[in-house]
Amino acid sequence: MKKRIIFAALLLWQSLAMAQQPFSHGRLKVSDNKRYLVHQDGTPFFWMGDTAWELFHRLNREEADQYLKKRAEQGFTVVQAVALAEFDGLVEPNPYGNVPLQDKDPTKPNEAYFSHVDYIVDKAAQYGIVIAFLPTWGDKLFKNKWGQGPEIFNVSNARVYGRYVGNRYKNRENIVWIMGGDRNPRDGSEDVVVWRAMAEGIQESVGGADKALISYHPQPNGMDGGASKWFNKEAWFDFNIHQNGHCRFTPMYDHITYSYNLQPTRPTMDAEPIYEDHPVCFNPKELGTSNAYDVRVYAYLDLFAGAHGHTYGCHDIWQMYSSKRPAVNGPHIYWPEALDLPGANQMRYVRKLMTARPQLDRVPDQSLIVENNLASAERIQATRGKDYAFIYTSVGKPFTVNPGKISGKSITATWFDPRTGKTQSAATFDNQKSQQFTPPSKGYGQDWVLVLDDASKNYAAL
Repeated sequence: MKKRIIFAALLLWQSLAMAQQPFSHGRLKVSDNKRYLVHQDGTPFFWMGDTAWELFHRLNREEADQYLKKRAEQGFTVVQAVALAEFDGLVEPNPYGNVPLQDKDPTKPNEAYFSHVDYIVDKAAQYGIVIAFLPTWGDKLFKNKWGQGPEIFNVSNARVYGRYVGNRYKNRENIVWIMGGDRNPRDGSEDVVVWRAMAEGIQESVGGADKALISYHPQPNGMDGGASKWFNKEAWFDFNIHQNGHCRFTPMYDHITYSYNLQPTRPTMDAEPIYEDHPVCFNPKELGTSNAYDVRVYAYLDLFAGAHGHTYGCHDIWQMYSSKRPAVNGPHIYWPEALDLPGANQMRYVRKLMTARPQLDRVPDQSLIVENNLASAERIQATRGKDYAFIYTSVGKPFTVNPGKISGKSITATWFDPRTGKTQSAATFDNQKSQQFTPPSKGYGQDWVLVLDDASKNYAAL
């Protein structure tokens, strides 16, 4: 019996150690070169996100554990979720019968509701997942043409509410803060001031700007730099976010490039791309629903254009669809079944590739390839470090690599399959002359990544 107790205690100790390990390097911050996110000790962090907007609102604890465990197994590192949720989140209670606020007042949070949020945040930490925490969906500030609201925020109570959530989660190292919630500030309004007040309230409670990593989740807004259009000069605004509008062939690589080159320099990313199993451009009758290929294309093109990380999304998951609730924008798959859609499982290969080589010196570089300005439907996009390069061809189109863009006299080339994560050799070539490459297959859905390595570095096989 004594041996059993000791063994059980050892297992418990090991599980607790593993739970704490993901954040042993500290909370996240912006890297010294202002392009990436790192932990406090400088350890690189790769943002492989999922949109689970209704996670706090619609799932009970067992369901939340099921969701987080699965996403951790699939290689996700971030989950984006909302405290004051979109779907009548101030009135419709969570699974335990609790609403987030008393009398819909941001200065009167409901302890029982936020205790459930606490549980999910802490459970995410055990699985090594960062919560990108939206204090509220944007319709609670203004409804625009859709949204249930009600509009409850002003400058004064936004700061109070910001202080509340900041104080509540100031000791959780797996929190990144996201203002906005699918809304763009209106011209001539106080919207920017209200969001500023909420962000500053968070900073005040957590102990300063250096302890609160904050961004803003906008709607699509054209070639205006994502959230930077409104917040580029805001002191609280740490990294930039885009949304692409759930359409195919949007040249998000150009949007990423635009914000990548803005001053001051900030990390940038697409935090709401086209979702898997989503009505394309909200027009399923003519355009159908999105698939795994659609989500892969945006992941690789955005990252290779200079994004520090990327967020996947699924139309069934963000709303935690169940037959108990009305479907939003067409029929759906029950959310636990949707966890295993092909695109979700293929995101692990995105992370595998992007973390297989030094992350912090990676830059976008279309000069690597001759065919560097193709349209979105057949785009080829390139990125490199000092001694390696990745080139993505979205439909398996051949391309020519220019010499001398990375170090090394001899270059080892490898084909990486985004569908399976498997590789095959593409030979070795002289870095002093151009070289043409033809992917193993071509056509719709036949995307490939060519990995180029300075042979002298002896990088581990993918």
